[in-house]
Amino acid sequence: MRVIKFSRGFKPAAIISSLVILAGLVSYFIEGFNMGVDFRAGLVQEVQLAPPAFSMTYSGRGNASVSFSQDAMQVVISGAGVEGVTHTFAWTAYPTMADLQKGLTAIDGIGVNMTAPSGALSNLLLQSASGNPQLGTTPYFVHYLPEGSELVPLEQVREAVSGLGQVSVQVMGNPADRHFMIRIDEEETSQSASGDAVISALETVFGDGNVAVIRSDYVGSRFSQALGAQAVLLIAGALILILIYSAIRFKPQFAIGAVLAIAHDALIMVTFFVWSRMEFNTTSIAAILTILGYSINDTIVIFDRIRENKRIFPDEPFRDLLNQSISETLGRTIITTATTMLAVVMLLIFTTGSMRDFAAALLVGMVSGTYSTIFIASGFTNFWDSMAQRKAKKVKAV
Repeated sequence: MRVIKFSRGFKPAAIISSLVILAGLVSYFIEGFNMGVDFRAGLVQEVQLAPPAFSMTYSGRGNASVSFSQDAMQVVISGAGVEGVTHTFAWTAYPTMADLQKGLTAIDGIGVNMTAPSGALSNLLLQSASGNPQLGTTPYFVHYLPEGSELVPLEQVREAVSGLGQVSVQVMGNPADRHFMIRIDEEETSQSASGDAVISALETVFGDGNVAVIRSDYVGSRFSQALGAQAVLLIAGALILILIYSAIRFKPQFAIGAVLAIAHDALIMVTFFVWSRMEFNTTSIAAILTILGYSINDTIVIFDRIRENKRIFPDEPFRDLLNQSISETLGRTIITTATTMLAVVMLLIFTTGSMRDFAAALLVGMVSGTYSTIFIASGFTNFWDSMAQRKAKKVKAV
C-alpha cells in the first residue's frame, strides 16, 4: 500500500485554517449572523397560503364557538339560558364539504356559505387564528388546502413581505403544506399593527382571503436572548463531553487534538454562515451539532488505527505512523463521506427553505470534518509528539 506523506501538509493546513477562521471571526464581529426567526424579538406569525373553504355565522341563542382536532370539527353552544352542548363532526362521518355543510346547517342558528367544491375532502380543513372564534353575524372563515396545490417558493413569500422592513421568513414542515413562519423585528413596527400588515401584504400577492393565520405570538427580547445562550451552551457542552470521552479512550494529546478538530469545524461553519448570509436559526444549530458528531467519528477511526500501528511498530517514528494510519483509512474516509454527501446533495437539489439551508451547511461541515481529521487533529498530535521528544532530548542533555 502506498503511504501518502500527509505530514507535509500539517503546517500549511494550520496556517490556512487560522487565516480563514480569523477572517470569519472578523466578519462576524463586523456584520454578525443573519439571525433567523428563532433568535429575534418581535412578532411571529405562522401562516398557510390556503383559500377559504366556507364562512360561518350564528344567530341563535347563547354563544357558538368552533374548534378543530386532528380528526374532527366541534361546534360548542353555551351561554345563559342555553343547555351547553358540543356538536362533533368527525371526518369519517362527514367525509366531504357537502356532508359537513349539511351537518352544520342542521344546528339551529348556524349559517354556512360554502366556497369550496362540494366534493372536497373535509379533512383538508385548517382553522385560522385570525378573526373571532365566537360565531356571530360577522362571517368567520375556515380555510382548507386543496389537494395538488402548487408549491409556493420561499423567495416569493419573502418578496411579498419585504416592504414591511426587517422581516424573516422560514418554511415550516413540508413545503407542499405552504406553511410559513414570518417574523417582524421588535423595533420595526408596533405589535398591534404588524399582524394586519403581514396579512395585507400577503393577500396583495396571493389574493384576498387566501391567507390563514395559524398562530400569532409576540416574542420578547429576553426569550430570544435566552435561546441564543442555550445554543452556545449546547455547542460548548458537546465539546466538553467529547473531550472527556476522548481523554478516557485515548491519551490527552489525542483528546485535545480531537476537540481542536471539531472546534475548527464549528468555527468554519460559523464563517460559512457569516459569509453566505444564510439565516442562522435552530436548524443551523442542529447542523453544527450533527457535524461535530460526524467529525469526531472520523477522527476516532484514525486515532484507533494509529494506536494499533503503534503497538505493532513501537520503534517507528510517530510522524511515519501518522502517515501510514491516515493512508490506511483514507479509502474508508472517502467512501463514507462520498456516500453521505450523495444523500445531502439530493436534499440540496430537491428541497427548499430551511431544509435546503441545512443541507448546504452539512456539505460544508462534512468537507471541513474530513479535512480537520486528517490535518488538524493529526497535525496537533504530531506537534505534541515533536515537543515531547525535544523536551526529552533536553532532559538527557542535562
